[in-house]
Amino acid sequence: MAFVQGEDRSFVATTLAIQVSEEAARAFAPVSPEDQRKIQLLLDLRVRDLTISPVPRKSLQTVMDEIGKNAAARGLTPVGLESLLDDR
Repeated sequence: MAFVQGEDRSFVATTLAIQVSEEAARAFAPVSPEDQRKIQLLLDLRVRDLTISPVPRKSLQTVMDEIGKNAAARGLTPVGLESLLDDR
């Protein structure tokens, strides 16, 4: 953990390792450190919105259902998901 420079001293940054698609990883790697920081802040806000929103809090099941619906809308099939999971 470390304090984030230029931020409120009550904000402590912690590393969170998550898996992303190869495409997302390739897109993120060459981005400038400043833009990476902006993306990290956006992700931090999104995770907080999805998990600790004060009104009303979404359950993990609801979040997972929304992710599934979004993935299906983008063309991910159960077979495609199985293939992605098998590639680990």
